[in-house]
Amino acid sequence: MKVCVAGASGAFGIKHLDAIKQIDGVEVTSIVGGSSGDLEGFAKERGIGHWTTDLNESLARKDVDAVILSTPTQMHAAQGVACMRAGKHVLIEIPMADNLKDSENLVRVQKEAGVVGMVGHVRRFNPSHQWVHNRIKAGELKIQQMDVQTYFFRRTNMNAAGKPRTWTDHLLWHHACHTVDLFQYQTGGEAVHAFGLEGPHHPDLKIAMDMSIGLKAASGAICTLSLSFNNNGPLGTFFRYICDNGTYIARYDDLYDGNEKKIDLSGVAVSNNGIELIDREFFSAIKEGREPNASLAQCLPAMRTLDRIERGF
Repeated sequence: MKVCVAGASGAFGIKHLDAIKQIDGVEVTSIVGGSSGDLEGFAKERGIGHWTTDLNESLARKDVDAVILSTPTQMHAAQGVACMRAGKHVLIEIPMADNLKDSENLVRVQKEAGVVGMVGHVRRFNPSHQWVHNRIKAGELKIQQMDVQTYFFRRTNMNAAGKPRTWTDHLLWHHACHTVDLFQYQTGGEAVHAFGLEGPHHPDLKIAMDMSIGLKAASGAICTLSLSFNNNGPLGTFFRYICDNGTYIARYDDLYDGNEKKIDLSGVAVSNNGIELIDREFFSAIKEGREPNASLAQCLPAMRTLDRIERGF
């Protein structure tokens, strides 16, 4: 399978390039990057034969079957449509869009084009969350509450690698999207109640720097989510599952019980790298002609919930 990675030299583009190296039968034949930096040197260093700053140039190539979009959030919707209209399968890094209307359009175009359309909702694939999901499906666990903290120190436009961004990140449409989708995935349906509170907006970035979100599932389970770009301390997202049969703390690909005893996840998946597991699902769905886990359609309910929260601010 021949793949193009757009936004290849960004923090998550590099994560996808590294992940693809671990997957047999997949080759990166093209990368798309911005105008800054040595894109040619980056491509040659990784043995990639084609590089461009124009996504349409890659979409016109016969040696591109699928595209991974690791580009700025504000570009996802238009680029996703362009990929599918060109007959290319597409994996869009989370979020698929920064509003509900564009998200609905992506789902509509995917159905019309008949290609695989997927979103990089990595929490569905992290072994830690897979372990919990498997036990829920087996009837061994029932969530009472998810208590989640998403904390960063980003008072300037910096990416996950500490490099300057040309775009502005968003607590609701990006970082809250992870937890909203995961809560609905783990509880089996769209939240029946959802609300949010936002703190002061940054004078230059024009976004809320702190946020609190509450969700409730049809089962009665609740989710309490705290988000901040002002946190000067341990960074990342930390999930506490309070269940009827134990408490579990997920930190990305690692899982602990409520007493901080690490849980062995070695048999959960073929890798302990959530990004690699996303990519494996994407390529497998293409080869098998099926809908992937975290398809555009499956992730649309999370976007509906985010829209409800935003309209309540």
